[in-house]
Amino acid sequence: MSSLEPSISTEVPASNVMLQMISGFWVSRSIHAAAKLGIADYLKEQPKTVEELAAITNTHVPSLYRLLRALASVGIFVEDEQHRFGLTPLAATLQTDVPGSLRFFAISELGQAHYLGWDNLLHSIKTGEIAFDHIAGMSVWDHYLKNSEAGKLFNQAMTSLTASVLEAIICSYDFSAFNTIVDVGGGQGSLVTSILKAYPTVKGIIFDIPTVIEEAKSCLQAQGFADRCMVVSGNFFESVTAGGDAYLLKHIIHDWDEEKAIAILKNCHQAMSQHGTLLLFEIVIPPGNVSSFSKLFDLNMLVMTGGRERTEEEYQVLLLHAGFQLTQVIPTSSPISVIEALKI
Repeated sequence: MSSLEPSISTEVPASNVMLQMISGFWVSRSIHAAAKLGIADYLKEQPKTVEELAAITNTHVPSLYRLLRALASVGIFVEDEQHRFGLTPLAATLQTDVPGSLRFFAISELGQAHYLGWDNLLHSIKTGEIAFDHIAGMSVWDHYLKNSEAGKLFNQAMTSLTASVLEAIICSYDFSAFNTIVDVGGGQGSLVTSILKAYPTVKGIIFDIPTVIEEAKSCLQAQGFADRCMVVSGNFFESVTAGGDAYLLKHIIHDWDEEKAIAILKNCHQAMSQHGTLLLFEIVIPPGNVSSFSKLFDLNMLVMTGGRERTEEEYQVLLLHAGFQLTQVIPTSSPISVIEALKI
């Protein structure tokens, strides 16, 4: 080709890219529907026709086909020449009983509560207030208490999300120096039990609200850790149980604004010994224009809880206000980083 001939750009036009971004809303709603129907679970053994899937899920055959065809077009499920649908690596994450399952996360995060918040994103942008609280007249935590099914789905989502990052956490940090770890807001105890399995000499304490603690007791008993892990109920805004040389908070601090986050951290500071270690397991926002899930998740915290994801510098300042010195931030193979701080 002559150098004088016009070159043909192979880049995708910006308008096409923007259309894909706008339609991301449609993709997420389609994922939500497939997750609620449990489609991925029914394809675990082998591909199935849409007629078979519709019979199992009590859905309309042509409409279910349109849903699965759309999802297959973005790599979620695959349609073969016999018009059967099967799993792809993306679809497999929507199975219920697989390590790191995202099924309940998809159902909860893409469900009604979050759409109430996101539908009022502009309210948060204009006022700095929590969009969900503004439209629902209550906090999302009160919503989950009053709506037991939604609360159960949220707890299942957090448990499965924890499972997806546990191995990355265990492989990235050495817990052998600790005698007793206190998991503040530890839920059912999946983080603690993973550490106890990996470190047989370590003991644990799960600290959470009374309604959660009862379930934690059952989980510890079932896994054989009742003799190595205590459960203590309380409110981390009021106080935190003493007795640990390491205090762990996973996906806790990002739920709250600066004032409430500092209150939680100060209560940990008061509870721990002079040479105690604080470990936060959070997503850390990278600098500049780097593409990161954390920057969108930060908006989710804005509209749903009033919390936020933070940069390393922001964590450093936050920790100093609570009496801690940030010592290191350790990235893991998951989106989570280990943020280590010492009491000062």
